[in-house]
Amino acid sequence: MAFIIGLTGGIGSGKTSVANLFQALGVEIIDTDHVAHELTRTGGNAIDPIRIAFGNDFILADDSLNRAAMRELVFSDEAARRKLEDILHPLIYQETLRRLPLIQSRYGILVVPLLLETEDYLKLIDRVLVIDCPESLQISRTMQRSKLKEQEVREVMAAQCSRDERLAQADDVIVNDSDSQHLQRQVRILHRKYLVFAGRYSP
Repeated sequence: MAFIIGLTGGIGSGKTSVANLFQALGVEIIDTDHVAHELTRTGGNAIDPIRIAFGNDFILADDSLNRAAMRELVFSDEAARRKLEDILHPLIYQETLRRLPLIQSRYGILVVPLLLETEDYLKLIDRVLVIDCPESLQISRTMQRSKLKEQEVREVMAAQCSRDERLAQADDVIVNDSDSQHLQRQVRILHRKYLVFAGRYSP
């Protein structure tokens, strides 16, 4: 298996933007959020278990997840959130295990929002890359992107590692608090570093 970087960060930190920049440099990306989306679209492997657990009100006519209804439920019901996670997380993990050996680039990046909150994915990676920004930016970006209220964003943040905890466990950090050029420079520097590491790595 290739040398694998685990990319993580709090909500609104810019994980997707950074992953896209690495991808533009030819690095293969596995994003567990994307995997979850595939599992819950029409014909996805999570649809039938979700239907059984939550009922048809949470499945659309095209046999995909009713994301709006599910989002509203899990924000207000902790037990429902755990039930959904119990369905999705094993499926996401198994699909990740299937994809990792298929990576052909010199190194790969595994994007896991809750990388540091769960032990399973830490066993699959060689380094931890944290995308960091001030919490005020996390909140404003997420409110703008996802149309969530500030309290809803803070609830998501409360379920994640704190900023200090993430930074303490990071091997590498990208600070996403400026413009795109600043972000690109940091990505290029780490890309060169990771190519060196991958060259020394022998699976």
